[in-house]
Amino acid sequence: MVLAIRPATVDDVPLILDFIRGLADFERMLDQVEATEQRLRASLFPADGRTSDAHCVIGSVDGVPAGFALYFFNYSTFLARPGLYLEDLFVKPEFRGAGMGKALLLHLAALAHQRGCGRMEWAVLDWNEPAIGFYEALGAKRLLDWQICRLDRETLEQLS
Repeated sequence: MVLAIRPATVDDVPLILDFIRGLADFERMLDQVEATEQRLRASLFPADGRTSDAHCVIGSVDGVPAGFALYFFNYSTFLARPGLYLEDLFVKPEFRGAGMGKALLLHLAALAHQRGCGRMEWAVLDWNEPAIGFYEALGAKRLLDWQICRLDRETLEQLS
């Protein structure tokens, strides 16, 4: 079995959307997916010369697309360094247990290290015990004293 990870290209946009929908289905949030191929293409591979909003890598097993990781860079004032935020990590069910999830996570950890990031962070649903165990086995520490706050698109509009 050969695992490979490569940067996504604009031709991967339909595949990326399929992975996003697969993740949303697993997380019981498929009804919340508003992403379209057009919006993903514009944000991941902007044609107007601006910097992309996020980045994506595709993982394959024996040449077959098996999963993806979508991430972006943020900044820590406390560390005065950039950070890597993993927005989505998904491996198709038929490829789970083959090491693809670990390979994707380690790929991004190496990238974060190379870029001088002070940390790499992500969120995990509190009911996803297999993922929590997987992350902790790799050395991740859960920050139980921090809560996520969010202003959704509607609220942003109301505040503007």
